[in-house]
Amino acid sequence: MSKYTDLFVDFDDTIYDTHGNAEIALSELYQHFRLGRFFREEREFTEPYWHANVLLWSDYAKGTITRDYLIVERFRRPLSVGMGEAATREFCLEVSDWFLDCCADKPGVIDGAYDLLDYLKSQGYRMHVTSNGFHEVQYRKLRASRTLDYFDTIILSEDAGANKPSAEFFDYAFRVSGAQPETTLMIGDNFVTDILGAKSAGLDVLFFNQHPSQFCATEPVNYEVNHLREIKYIL
Repeated sequence: MSKYTDLFVDFDDTIYDTHGNAEIALSELYQHFRLGRFFREEREFTEPYWHANVLLWSDYAKGTITRDYLIVERFRRPLSVGMGEAATREFCLEVSDWFLDCCADKPGVIDGAYDLLDYLKSQGYRMHVTSNGFHEVQYRKLRASRTLDYFDTIILSEDAGANKPSAEFFDYAFRVSGAQPETTLMIGDNFVTDILGAKSAGLDVLFFNQHPSQFCATEPVNYEVNHLREIKYIL
């Protein structure tokens, strides 16, 4: 019998296919704003976008940049490759609003997500989303993917006033969920924000490593899986 009563579950790229849905939205954005006027091919825009996005979300998790800076800059950097100074703050905000609106209604989840959530719910676990995502966007994605009702608590960094992996985020998560560190397991795909953050807060951790050939855990973890279905054999 599992010693855990509560599960802190990362949402983006653990349950919700954030990357896959965003790739679809970026392609639609490229067509909508007729960016082919400025780029020879779509990847000349999308590749700089992904590079900027990863760096900026890392800085946001560390608390070194604001949400507003991230929203503008992750489009200003790739757009300026083709548009130069025409990629104004106002245009980047327009593009960002359109992109977030488009992404929020995409329903795609990670392979095996529904089967796992059904199983965990049937086993009586209390499940809590723990996410650095933006409040209004995360709730729309939860509804679009039909996963909202699986969770007992939605714990978001904007509500906590702090991001994963900070101690402040996890203190807030324990407070609003009523979970206790010794009986809570963190499940997530980001080794820094999810796994190291949770370990520092005294939780056991399950690292969802979808790309083991590209990344190896740099510290010991309690569990590691490469597919969501494997979690059913642990819990």
